Amino acid sequence: MKKLEITIRPENLEEIKQILSAHGVTGMTIFSAMGAGNQKGEKDVVRFNDKKIHINLLPKIHVVAYVKDTSINEILINIHEQLATGQVGDGKVAVSPVEEIMRIRTGERGEDAL
Repeated sequence: MKKLEITIRPENLEEIKQILSAHGVTGMTIFSAMGAGNQKGEKDVVRFNDKKIHINLLPKIHVVAYVKDTSINEILINIHEQLATGQVGDGKVAVSPVEEIMRIRTGERGEDAL
């Protein structure tokens, strides 16, 4: 099993949900996030307690999903094909091994818990 951590532009949320669903991923956790990568984000200036603060973070969506090992390659291909614009800020996908997973409600473990 693998853990996918997917950071994307907010406007791509529905597409990532469709991609994961098409590969049998029935659950995911979604976070609203702010971040900057190589592009260093936007440079806005706001005032806080009479101090200028430079904001260089862009809104992002962070998706966490657990998937079967056999699905990883196709999921990554689909994400690239459908979400890549060729512009900075498209996002990243991190893939990590999962040693064990358990559904708390039923006690199911391993792929049965997915």
